[in-house]
Amino acid sequence: MPQRLLEIHQDILALLNEFQPDQMAVEKLFFGRNVTTAITVGQARGVILLAAASKGIDVVEYTPAEIKQSIAGYGNADKRQMQEMVQRLLDLPEIPRPDDAADGVAIAVCHLQHARYAEMSMSY
Repeated sequence: MPQRLLEIHQDILALLNEFQPDQMAVEKLFFGRNVTTAITVGQARGVILLAAASKGIDVVEYTPAEIKQSIAGYGNADKRQMQEMVQRLLDLPEIPRPDDAADGVAIAVCHLQHARYAEMSMSY
């Protein structure tokens, strides 16, 4: 696991160096019954947050329900509904693959929608 976390850290840093974002959006950690998976995901997430912090990048977190509400208009949308909405919203010829890619795109679109709403609210 330590080697995999190092690889994730290096890959994230490479992406941050290449694209130089001002902000990063991530999903808040949520787990049901599988504690082992939650620990592994939490470790990877921590490495990603560390990489962002080391570059001075603001991180915004969204709950799964916030992401689902933003994309599908329903906070309990299932994975298939989310994938189809991402495809429709971005006028893609097919659903992004793998599933993790569709999830990442959904988080980015959610953040964009929240940022636009915040920008509109500030102009009033």
